Amino acid sequence: MENFENNFEERYQYAQKRVKRLKGFYSHLVVYILVNIMIVFLNIRDLEPGESYFQFENFFTAFFWGIGLLTHAVSVFGHHLIFGKEWEEKKIKELMNKDKQERWE
Repeated sequence: MENFENNFEERYQYAQKRVKRLKGFYSHLVVYILVNIMIVFLNIRDLEPGESYFQFENFFTAFFWGIGLLTHAVSVFGHHLIFGKEWEEKKIKELMNKDKQERWE
């Protein structure tokens, strides 16, 4: 019984750390979105007549901060963010179906 309680405590602490990491990422995402909306608004407001908004300096913060946000996402969600278990299973089925069609044609 004591082993179960120790195991439960370990699992609880792990889950608690995971929730903190998720909360940190989502907070980072919300701040990123709000700050970049404010930057876009200020940049559009300060445009000269006839000047295009689509210039590199208008996207500098969003681009480099976005790289940091992507890094944060990978650290929280791991490699499953892009190549998760579902993707692997889907790709295996796709390749098996393709192989089956090629062999029987």
